[in-house]
Amino acid sequence: MASPTPWRCGVLTVSDRCSRGEAEDTSGKNLQDLLNEGKLLNAQVVSSSCVPDELTAIKKILLQWCDDGLQLIITTGGTGFAPRDVTPEAVKQVSESCLSCLSLLKPLDRFLVTPWCAIVMPLLGIFLVADLRGPRNSVQFICKRFLSACLPHALQVLTQQNTHVDATHKQLQSQGVQHQHSQHQHHCHHHHNHHHSSKADVSRVSRRARKSPYPMISVEEAQKMVLTNAERCNTKMVPMAEALGSVLAQDVYAKDALPPFPASIKDGYAVLAADGAGLRTVAGDSTAGAGPNERKVTAGVCVRVNTGAPVPPGADAVVQVEDTELTIEEDDGRIEREIRILRAPTAGQDIRPTGCDIKAGQCILSLDTRLGPAELGLLAAVGVVQVSVYEAPTIAVLSTGNELQEPGEDLREGHIRDSNKTTLMALIKQSGFQAVDSGIAQDQPSVLLEALRLALARSDILVTTGSVSMGERDILRPVLQADLNATIHFAQVFMKPGKPTTFATCTYEGRKKLILGLPGNPVSATVTAHLYLIPAARKMAGRTDYMNTTVRAKLGSEFRIDPRPEYHRCTLHWSTGEDLPTAQSTGNQLSSRLLSCASAQALLKLPHAQEERTTLPQGHIVEAILL
Repeated sequence: MASPTPWRCGVLTVSDRCSRGEAEDTSGKNLQDLLNEGKLLNAQVVSSSCVPDELTAIKKILLQWCDDGLQLIITTGGTGFAPRDVTPEAVKQVSESCLSCLSLLKPLDRFLVTPWCAIVMPLLGIFLVADLRGPRNSVQFICKRFLSACLPHALQVLTQQNTHVDATHKQLQSQGVQHQHSQHQHHCHHHHNHHHSSKADVSRVSRRARKSPYPMISVEEAQKMVLTNAERCNTKMVPMAEALGSVLAQDVYAKDALPPFPASIKDGYAVLAADGAGLRTVAGDSTAGAGPNERKVTAGVCVRVNTGAPVPPGADAVVQVEDTELTIEEDDGRIEREIRILRAPTAGQDIRPTGCDIKAGQCILSLDTRLGPAELGLLAAVGVVQVSVYEAPTIAVLSTGNELQEPGEDLREGHIRDSNKTTLMALIKQSGFQAVDSGIAQDQPSVLLEALRLALARSDILVTTGSVSMGERDILRPVLQADLNATIHFAQVFMKPGKPTTFATCTYEGRKKLILGLPGNPVSATVTAHLYLIPAARKMAGRTDYMNTTVRAKLGSEFRIDPRPEYHRCTLHWSTGEDLPTAQSTGNQLSSRLLSCASAQALLKLPHAQEERTTLPQGHIVEAILL
């Protein structure tokens, strides 16, 4: 029997650095080898390319390959959370114009038993696109574990090879449970490599601690511990246009002076100041953007200039057009031949000397400067297109709890929707950091351990919610200590809300990781994220102003205070003639009531109650941490 015709494939690498030749495209080459050697499927790579992380460039290649009749396109790179990771969006736009494509976005572990279940909709188009993450090891793992089983069947469906499709379906139906077993055996080495049994024994429920074994510390002590461990990330060179919000890792010096020539401040005429007022012959003009002007200004002669234009040789002043009048014109007003200077100029008038703004070689931005719009403009003005900055930490967010389910699911009995992950990821992104959704882990040691390992592998900071109190299912700390050899720095803070907040560090895959275990109640998680998580991330990104701004505010009403210092959600209002804002409570401060955070502008730092003081009167002045 003749061998089947190989599938026509294309491999597209999406990477700014690889496209510029600054890094080797190992992922793309690895994919080509896997395909051409028949390790994935019977395929032949007929096209390959490497493009920058630009929507237009990616779409152009995809559409071109579609027109060339390729049946399978595999992309690698550009699928993360950074602003320039636009590969999925490019594929989406192209697939819409080509009717349809196969989506391979579900977690891979769901396909270990029957990988063909990935194909959940009819394929009406004429090509198939699979997006893969960039690193070489990730690409090889995904290909061998999943795509090698899924893609052949997907392509058969795509090209309407109904005989093969029917045979596959009959095979699945006939194997039933046995098929699941054989598939599990086929993948058992992956389970051994990637799934771990926890050493934490939480089965002796009746012997669990009834009181926290950890000392109670103040918020200030807790913040100091977190920030001491929040070490700056490594540095990297980035294009100036991509550096917004980053912190400089070294001083930046101007390549050129600004202005690079004597420049006119006004629209007018370049003159000799010694000539004073009176008539001048107009010898020509000098406009912004023009090359060197050969015309020289001499006694009785002037040159018309625009704002920003080079001042011609010989001139030592510029007279604005408003201080002149026309005396002779030619060519029906197209040429000025003579003007009258109405007001005598002074030497240096309305001229910016060379380097008056920035001198060549001058330090224009110092180490630790955070780059905003004005700073990027400065870099552009002096021709600095690459800068050394601190990398920003990646933050993984993991929710824990048997009762939790994703927001988009129909509510099941005894369950609640997970709002913590949505809230924290939004806060992280709003603060300028990359957030990784690590899902929901059940309160089982081995399940939690696996989720922790996956999250730690993808992040610098791991923030969890839930599983830190004194309940029988609060198992985060035992798992961290028994399985990850983590150091628990604190696990009890004198504050409301957020008392059981836990902070730990561990070394994972040779790198130090920060772990913040936040309480499961939504308000507690939100408040403690503002107090610990965001300042730590800012410091790791190189910022020196990592703490939130604190102002003083007057209470708009009487406040009852708690035995613990409270971080009360409030709004701030400025009244005419008042030197301080007035703080109004956002209502019921129950730690489960996320509504109290919905309109909050600040956290009021209320002192703890004492025997002689259980309330604070209206007008009392307290500190307010701006959100």
